[in-house]
Amino acid sequence: MTKTALTGVRVFDGTGLTEPTTVVIDGSLIGSDPAGADVVDCAGATLLPGLFDAHVHLLTPDDLGALAAHGVTTALDMACWPRERVDSFRGQVPDVRSAGLPAIGPGGNHAKMPGMPEEAILTSSGQAAGFVARRVAEGSDYIKVVIEGNLLDPPTIDAVIAEGKAHGKLTVAHASSVDAYQRAVRAGADVVTHVPRDGVLDAATTARMIEQGQVSVPTLAMMEALTTKVGADGYAFSRDSVAALYAAGVPVLAGTDAFSAPMLPFPVVQGASLHHEFELLVDAGLSAVDALRAATELPARHFGLPDRGAVRAGLRADLVLVEGDPTRDISATAKIRRVWSAGRVVG
Repeated sequence: MTKTALTGVRVFDGTGLTEPTTVVIDGSLIGSDPAGADVVDCAGATLLPGLFDAHVHLLTPDDLGALAAHGVTTALDMACWPRERVDSFRGQVPDVRSAGLPAIGPGGNHAKMPGMPEEAILTSSGQAAGFVARRVAEGSDYIKVVIEGNLLDPPTIDAVIAEGKAHGKLTVAHASSVDAYQRAVRAGADVVTHVPRDGVLDAATTARMIEQGQVSVPTLAMMEALTTKVGADGYAFSRDSVAALYAAGVPVLAGTDAFSAPMLPFPVVQGASLHHEFELLVDAGLSAVDALRAATELPARHFGLPDRGAVRAGLRADLVLVEGDPTRDISATAKIRRVWSAGRVVG
């Protein structure tokens, strides 16, 4: 693999943009020595770390292509089965991490999804140990539990999360109502994904998240699609819950809940939806800088991937070159000139 020097590039460093500088791509890593490199004049364009989408659902190889084309170099899949499908996505671009099969309760919308395996449906806390052990054996990167109404009782939710932690796995809870969110926080889930559609999160819940070191992946793109398409007015609750989380200091990560299954009446498309998510996060009160951090530094930190998430020598050369200044106009993230994944040009 050749060495490449990107000259005249302004780098997003987590606080803003640097003055024009040179960034070296040396094999799969960001290097420091431009000697002998092929030179690419970036003419003042902006270089971002490769983007994370911290909540996707992968179905076909085309999903990977759509994500990569939009600058996503790490995709955090939040439910995918069978194991063979998950494994087929690994080692590709973007780099995929997955929860595999989620734990769900009986009778709800998730249990009714076509092809949902019976082993995903838990009816007692005594099933949690076996469920989590099977996910660990299959190679799941983290453990997900779906809190949907009262379909899983608190002891079962607690047991799944406790078993995940006992195996050294990050735990993720789906929660799209105030009650579900509070249950997820009380149970100690490391990551709570979605935000309520039926009310705004209260100060006690956000304070507890700070105390327990929990993070949020609001998936505003999906929350907006749900409420818009079904004619409800709950999106304001979702937006204001993100504002409450951000104001309290809870880390907010960018995820979309993108899924290409044709059965969905409110599609959130792979790749492009992340750039809309940025706009929604800014509309909810995040600064443009923090919206960018939500898809770079923060998911790298909170999902235990210290080899990426910043433009710094020694890290993976996951990079996105865009026109304009996304720290001033977040829509500039979509004006992509080139993407690199582990030093290789995508597309």
